[in-house]
Amino acid sequence: MNIIKYISFLLLFISCDSSFTPKPMEYFRIDLPPKAYNNFDSVGCPFYFQYPAYAQVVLHDNIHPWWFNIQFPTFKATLHLTYYALQKNLYKFTEESRSLAYKHDIKADAIREVLYIDTLNNVYGMVYEIKGNAASPLQFYVTDSVHHFLRGSLYFNVKPNKDSLAPVIDFLHKDVKYLIESLRWKL
Repeated sequence: MNIIKYISFLLLFISCDSSFTPKPMEYFRIDLPPKAYNNFDSVGCPFYFQYPAYAQVVLHDNIHPWWFNIQFPTFKATLHLTYYALQKNLYKFTEESRSLAYKHDIKADAIREVLYIDTLNNVYGMVYEIKGNAASPLQFYVTDSVHHFLRGSLYFNVKPNKDSLAPVIDFLHKDVKYLIESLRWKL
């Protein structure tokens, strides 16, 4: 009987593992739609571009007619776009855009500035890729340097989590890049 108690105690002792590791948190699977684009060319709008077919363009109001949002309901994300007609105030708007992007520096791991130059279509700008758990992972501005200035910022309607949002951020980053590349000014 003592042998059985001894073996039971030994098995119990051996089975206790002090290096228990909890299961890592899992994230939901995200099904990304195929890339397809629609034209945005509204009457009176000083520019046109292409935006994703799985997004919706929502105009703000009559006070700022070319301020609008591109909403991605599937991803709970919104690309806020604001347009200004330049009146020798390009420096003011570029510095304001830089300042707004760097307000995320508190939570950001890094902010990467990517210069955009399209001399053929007279579109120049800066893209701010904000890494980490910042509220906005991507901001940009584009301009022709004389008449037009368009600023964009991507926000999610969820708590920032760079690990779970990474596939969606990469996916939408390509869409924003395509929007910028397809943008044309109306003169």
